[in-house]
Amino acid sequence: MDLLPNYLDNGICLNVLANSVQNAKDCYDAAEGHVVLGVLTKNYSSDESAIEDMKKYQVAINNAVSVGLGAGDPKQSSMVTRVSKAIQPQHVNQVFTGVGATREALGQNETIINGLVSPTGKVGVVNIATGPLSSQTPSTEVSIETAIALLKDMGGSSIKFFPMKGLTHKEEFKAVAKACAEYDFDLEPTGGLTLDNFEGIVSIAADAGVKRIIPHVYSSIIDKETGDTRPEDVAKLYQIIKKF
Repeated sequence: MDLLPNYLDNGICLNVLANSVQNAKDCYDAAEGHVVLGVLTKNYSSDESAIEDMKKYQVAINNAVSVGLGAGDPKQSSMVTRVSKAIQPQHVNQVFTGVGATREALGQNETIINGLVSPTGKVGVVNIATGPLSSQTPSTEVSIETAIALLKDMGGSSIKFFPMKGLTHKEEFKAVAKACAEYDFDLEPTGGLTLDNFEGIVSIAADAGVKRIIPHVYSSIIDKETGDTRPEDVAKLYQIIKKF
């Protein structure tokens, strides 16, 4: 089983949600495999049910599974670690304080683990208090450079910048991208990405020189009636990332 996501030669790989194994396969095919499919632990009542289901996804999409929290819910942090240990996916979403435990549980360095940091309204400064307890306290604001160094210390692979709210935090995102490029760290913009703003957001990271980018596009491309991510929209996003 491949443990690394299938990046394009330009270092970009999509991240979208999957509503079922078939939906995951359809989206995987739409991006010609250059995608990881988010499956949220929050949607399962137990570790066992999540592990059993996610193993079915792994078979269908060559392990291109992204174990998710569920809207960045810090209460899911421990479950994400346990499930990830069992299934060894290509990608893991984690709150800042959960990264070290997840890397230790995985027992290998290939799987991508992001660490969630949030905008503060200040350019070059992020909030790292995104864990189960820390998220209930006043924000812990550090420089983006320090956040990257801390994540590296813990075995993290990338910054998950959430919530982006589209281009609301554009200047902050530019500073994050610049630091990721400078310190050789991956970047994952998340929250409010749409077909309309997607290219502009990814171009900020690409233009800054970030080597590997995993943009997350979630609710904006989900069919409200079926709950499925629309494969035709994934195909459109795929055409965009091939341009870089």
